[in-house]
Amino acid sequence: MSSARFFPPCEKPRLRLLYLDADVGSSALLLLSAQGAIHRFDHAIFPDPGWYPAAVYAHVRRLENVAADAGIGIIRSAIGSCEGSASRRIPVSWLPLFTRGIDGSLGRLPNSCAWARARAVESEAQRLHGDNGRSVRPHVPVAQCAIGLGSERTVHTSNAELGSLDVTLPLQGIGWSARDCRAYLFSHGIADVREPLCIACPNRSGASWRELKATDPAAWEQAVAIDAAIRHGGFSAATPGMPPGSTCYLHPSRVPLPDADLDRDVGLEGGTCTLWVGDDSASGENRPGGGAA
Repeated sequence: MSSARFFPPCEKPRLRLLYLDADVGSSALLLLSAQGAIHRFDHAIFPDPGWYPAAVYAHVRRLENVAADAGIGIIRSAIGSCEGSASRRIPVSWLPLFTRGIDGSLGRLPNSCAWARARAVESEAQRLHGDNGRSVRPHVPVAQCAIGLGSERTVHTSNAELGSLDVTLPLQGIGWSARDCRAYLFSHGIADVREPLCIACPNRSGASWRELKATDPAAWEQAVAIDAAIRHGGFSAATPGMPPGSTCYLHPSRVPLPDADLDRDVGLEGGTCTLWVGDDSASGENRPGGGAA
């Protein structure tokens, strides 16, 4: 594998970055780059909300070892914590909560967390470029940034969404799906890659909630506590996109998390907080300051 090249040589951009969300796609891209199968990344940027389950951070440390051996720097870019703790550094309203209006209407809050992650990567790109956001011309990329979206994903945004980044999709170029990435990682001794979702992320599928409950009981209890706390706008959950009198939930069935049927998924194929995925809750129409979902 290390002797193969999936892309022909080309003029190297000033900065070649990897959006490292620690999912199977970006993990596979990091390993491909470390082995010389694709162009070498100058840096991999890991946007860290500070509230992942322990298994996700263990995987990131594993990736840091892979990157270090190849001379690729991994930058942890903190975006605060979505947890409704005493610090309340970031309100739970960043989460794409499911809502039920006082009239029974169903809705969803914008996925501000996805935008925060993307902006964190863009800010790091500007810092590495030496601009720090002051002298960057609008819509002029300062870096090429690879995103680990597989061939099964639909990409809905253009590069204009984040003008400082020239977004590329290497996995789609070689026709690799998430299953291909998982098999590739497994063949190189990297298994059990968990979904990089915050403990109380509403984008979790039923299977993901079941896994969290079974493998990390303390994290599950945190999620249950958060779900109860945000029911009527606790932890600053109320936003301009939330109609007055609405109740909020972590689960799409809009019942308390302990009462949700985790054996079936309700309208969710699996979680993601990647901006560029074709998910309405992360679309441009639902960015911070946009309309409600």
